[in-house]
Amino acid sequence: MSALVRRDERGSAVAEFVMVSGLVVLLFMTVFQLGLVLHIRNTLISCASEGARLGARADAEPGMGAVRARELISASLADSYADDVSVGTGTVGGVQVVEVRVRAPFPVLGLFGPDGRLDVTGRAFLESQ
Repeated sequence: MSALVRRDERGSAVAEFVMVSGLVVLLFMTVFQLGLVLHIRNTLISCASEGARLGARADAEPGMGAVRARELISASLADSYADDVSVGTGTVGGVQVVEVRVRAPFPVLGLFGPDGRLDVTGRAFLESQ
């Protein structure tokens, strides 16, 4: 009877391998995509902040910050991420600041995704006040 049981289990290792490897690949791709989203978000925040720092300098205009942010984003990521960059001034805690706002696609599958879903802002204190 034990020989009969062994014959019935033939090929089960292959089926188990396929099922488990499918789950492992799915888990890996999910973690990879999450890491990609966080990388893109952090890069956009860094570029927006750097643009705001340039626009807030005493010898610069706030519009220069948007140009710099676009240059940095284009150099770091795809050009489509630098399409919607705006600059403005505001007040935070009674102090004037330059704000560079970036709206970019949210990467759902690789670098592809819907437009304008990722919204980040970089701020810097205006030096000319």
